Amino acid sequence: MKKLVLTIAILSSYVGFSQHNLDADVTAIESKVIEWRRYFHENPELSNREFNTAKKIAAHLKSLGLDVQTGVAHTGVVGVLKGNNPGKVLALRADIDALPVPERADLPFKSKAKGKFRGEEVPVMHACGHDTHIAILMGVAEIMSKHKDKINGTIKFIFQPAEEGAPPGEEGGAKLMVREGVLENPKVDAIFGLHIGSGQPINTIAYKSGGIMAAVNSFEINVKGKQTHGSRPWGGIDPIMASVKIIDGLQTLVSREMDLTNEAVVLSIGKIKSGIRSNIIPESAQIIGTLRTLNYDMQAKIQKRMKEMVPAIAKAYRAEATITIDEGYPITYNDPSLTAQMLPSLKAAAGEKNVFEIKAITGAEDFSFFQQKVPGLYFFLGGMTPGTTEAFPHHTPDFFIDEDGMLLGVKTFIQLSLDYLNN
Repeated sequence: MKKLVLTIAILSSYVGFSQHNLDADVTAIESKVIEWRRYFHENPELSNREFNTAKKIAAHLKSLGLDVQTGVAHTGVVGVLKGNNPGKVLALRADIDALPVPERADLPFKSKAKGKFRGEEVPVMHACGHDTHIAILMGVAEIMSKHKDKINGTIKFIFQPAEEGAPPGEEGGAKLMVREGVLENPKVDAIFGLHIGSGQPINTIAYKSGGIMAAVNSFEINVKGKQTHGSRPWGGIDPIMASVKIIDGLQTLVSREMDLTNEAVVLSIGKIKSGIRSNIIPESAQIIGTLRTLNYDMQAKIQKRMKEMVPAIAKAYRAEATITIDEGYPITYNDPSLTAQMLPSLKAAAGEKNVFEIKAITGAEDFSFFQQKVPGLYFFLGGMTPGTTEAFPHHTPDFFIDEDGMLLGVKTFIQLSLDYLNN
């Protein structure tokens, strides 16, 4: 009953559309959206390897009569829906890749998939909700395709691979899509994207004008020492000890050199690899991590200091070290004018009390590459079951999304699309 009331309230604001037809469409689509989501959850694929995912998406879009392009940025799919009336071009985006994470949640559609990551066979799971994003956007495409005569303009549905990052040595994701012209032909005027959240209550929407998510840069440090027997450490140069000191030193850059009253900075080490035996001090070590910033001046400053500090600390322990920092993702920046324009649409979709502004978070999104080219709005959709006392974080084996939260994603994209194009 609660869902039906919400549906009626939203659809009553669709000026120029038949409420009866849209009400029926939105109510009927939920079972399909859940079915699609479960298929993608049970059959996840890693970044730049979303071959079967792309086939299923493309087949659906073609069945709706959309102009469909495949193989965009390797495995991306783009569907273009042209309204019968002239107008602006709006893009809606969903990311489609999964993660090298084993699933522990006891679901009937639990992932048992395997894939290759950095040369190793790994379990694969949709541990960030991208499966729900795909299903939501497929549902939006199906509903909107039935009402071309009421659309002023064009909707471009972008199903983007490799949001989690292309494999080493490869390109991918939003950046490659932009370079290959996904925002052209027809030229996009604005773009909307969403992300479901395991810790945000269902039937809610969170947003922020300006910077909503951090820029992220991955870095790799290679430390060179001198191998020796574990009984004679003085006979070599210990790269593990130097690595420990480098890691410790990097954290002081955040705690002692960054003005954290301005914006947050997070530096995390995700991997350290060295050695093969307990009685051998190895020749080398590798450190891999990420840097997250919300201010471009702070980003430049800490990267400069990292490049100064890493070789200097290694030298103090008679080792050598090099550091490389990748270009990463920019700050996810919601255009203030577009955000203000579309805020009433978010409230119309979810109800005013269910839409709230948040502070910036230190997660990152390559949706930011689209926003560098055209005005964009990125928001968060609730996916946490009411009464939940512990919500498991994204990118973890116990990550869980309440499917009841997906319908609001469909409704919100439709509301935003109609209001933007038909305003």
